[in-house]
Amino acid sequence: MPSCVLAYSGGLDTSVILGWLQDQGYDVHAVYVDLGQPCEDREAILKKAVDGGAKSSRIVDVQEELCRDFAFPVMQWQAKYEGLYLLGTSIARPLISKVCVQLARELGADAYAHGATGKGNDQCRFQLAAEALDPGVKVIAPWRIKAFRDQFPGRTELIAYCDSKGIPVKASVAKPYSSDENCLHISYEAGELEDLGVNGVGIVEFGMTVSPQQAPDAVESITLDFEQGVPVRLNGETKTALEMVKSLNEIGGRNGIGQIDVVENRFVGMKSRGVYEAPGMTVLYAAHRYVEQLTMDRDLMHLRDRMSPEVAEMVYYGFWYHAKFDALLAFNRQAQSTVTGTVRLGLYKGNIICESRQSPNSLYDEGIATMEGGGAYNQDDAEGFLRIQGLPLRVQGKVTPREY
Repeated sequence: MPSCVLAYSGGLDTSVILGWLQDQGYDVHAVYVDLGQPCEDREAILKKAVDGGAKSSRIVDVQEELCRDFAFPVMQWQAKYEGLYLLGTSIARPLISKVCVQLARELGADAYAHGATGKGNDQCRFQLAAEALDPGVKVIAPWRIKAFRDQFPGRTELIAYCDSKGIPVKASVAKPYSSDENCLHISYEAGELEDLGVNGVGIVEFGMTVSPQQAPDAVESITLDFEQGVPVRLNGETKTALEMVKSLNEIGGRNGIGQIDVVENRFVGMKSRGVYEAPGMTVLYAAHRYVEQLTMDRDLMHLRDRMSPEVAEMVYYGFWYHAKFDALLAFNRQAQSTVTGTVRLGLYKGNIICESRQSPNSLYDEGIATMEGGGAYNQDDAEGFLRIQGLPLRVQGKVTPREY
């Protein structure tokens, strides 16, 4: 009998897919990839998979790896998709595929199955990652199979199938939107959020953050230390990557940091509206940038900033395991080698204020930068500098005069 590994959450869709794959003749190995998503009882999810006929079920906790090896390198790039989105969902998907294909190899499974729809980005991220890691992998995406969609055209049919199989599902009134969470962020989309006339941050019940209006009426100051672009200490206390993110989620969340509402361009071609919250990562992006301002060479920073949208796009589309992305990560490891320092931030009602910054690698020289008299900068040098810079402009001005 053929077998497959199913990325399993225990929710309605993957509960149905678990049964449906068995109906198609597969032995199914369920894996719950723990990214820090909320669950009442992870062990109950494993039991539910076995009770639903899974050949095996297991939890693989990758929260530390997600923060250390996936989120932090993207943060070091200052990569934001279309200038706003911190890529919290996008970053996690190649890691889920990595775990699933590793397990498929270990078990000798014939395929890897997931519950992503045929209209979204996640199907791209899952499949592109899986094929890069295992070029021979067979990916089963039931929502892209017409027979599956015909059998389950809506939520009613999904629930009825679970009833017929004795699969427990939570009976609750559907939220006016859907959400996806990991330790980096929560995303909200669909339902009422598809109406652009609706105030997204007004209707969403945020799980990580309070609204800026409800945040305390006093600035909360924190200190962050970076070593070679990696955040290592919070308020003087050494933190692992996961501890850093979780601590800043709590601190940033209570100060209303990191809520955004965007209309973005999906990889499959449509525009979609999403509301996101990422308090900890928003704080880290800001703190990291302030340290970079002291320590990174101008031309290197400008080159990095020109390439940053390319990195964000590759992550968003799902090209994590790609030769170009490997090279970009290698470039940035070198670029981050001097990004060491300390920054003190003030958090206040959704705002991040830089209160102070310092670094042993600081390129800021007060004696050069001062606007006061004297100092190490000779203003006479600017005369020749500008004559050289202006040479092509003067030549062009004579040959092709401009009206003024």
